[in-house]
Formats: sequence, C-alpha cells, structure tokens
Amino acid sequence: MAILHQATLTPTKAELIAAWLPGQSWFDGDAPLVTPGGAYRFDDPAGEVGIESHIVHVGGRVVHVPLTYRGAELDGAEAFLVGTMEHSVLGTRWVYDAIGDPVYRAELVRVIAEADTQVDLFVETPDGPVRRDPNMQVRGSGGVVPDDAEIVVVREPLRDTAPSSGLTLTGTWAGASAPTVLAYLR
Repeated sequence: MAILHQATLTPTKAELIAAWLPGQSWFDGDAPLVTPGGAYRFDDPAGEVGIESHIVHVGGRVVHVPLTYRGAELDGAEAFLVGTMEHSVLGTRWVYDAIGDPVYRAELVRVIAEADTQVDLFVETPDGPVRRDPNMQVRGSGGVVPDDAEIVVVREPLRDTAPSSGLTLTGTWAGASAPTVLAYLR
C-alpha cells in the first residue's frame, strides 16, 4: 500500500523528467513538453524508498520512466541521479532512475516472479487515508528467476522490441488497452 501525500513538488515530476530525458543515451531528441499518461507504484519492504514508474508522452512518443525517491543520496548511484525535488511534506527528495536503485530492482524481480501487481494507492487526508483508483494496471508474469537474471526496462513500450512471453512485467493504461511489456528478465 502506498500512502500519497497531498503535497507540492518543486520541480514537478514532469519537469524533472523533461530536464533529464535529453541526456539519456537511449532517448534521442528534446523533451520540452512531458505529459503524464499513467503511473504505478511498488512498495519498498523497509518503507524508506518511494518506487513509482511513469508513462509519459513526449512529442508523440510514449516513454516508460521508473523512478525512486529517497530522503538521502544513494551511495554510488550518481550516474542514475535524475535530480532533487522539494516535497512540501517530506522535504528534499533525491530522485533516481530506478534501474540504478537496488530497492527497485529487487521489488521488480519479486513482482515478476510472484505474478504480483502494483500496490493500492491511498491519499492522506485530514480524515485519514482515502483509496485512489489507479490510472494504470501492471502484472508480473510469474516464474522462476535465475540469480543472474538481467533486468531490462522497456523505455518506449509501444515502439521497442520486447518479448511477449517469459518473465515479464506488462501494463495497460489509457491509450494502451492491450497488455504491453514494460520490463523483462533475461
């Protein structure tokens, strides 16, 4: 279960992604306008790291951007730092490309192996948590994962080639009604 705060973020998630995308080797072009298309969350078993993956629209392209949010810098992960943001409730958050975060990698493998889904979302209100309907659905395929499995995040899920079966995480969102591979293990 993810508890979402009614908070102000500076910069916004879309602004942070827009500034970061052009510097990525797998992304060609500019990202002057990033429009959110959907998001899903996983839980950190220790409750310390926020894990949220975004589907964003960028100039006619659909891009999958998994992020982690931390209350302190992640040692050795400078190459994966997307940036920092100010969260009006939690303070400064260090935002990472999740593929470089061991908490995300472990949770993604678990979700795929156990055929699990995203967590339920609850918004914190003065009257207590209120459930929020997700704008995206994801599911792991299930299966036995070798210890040396490589994680592949599909960055452009409607364009990139990805296996249609095997150890996968698939998702649906507005504009992609059929399950689309978002990550897989090889």
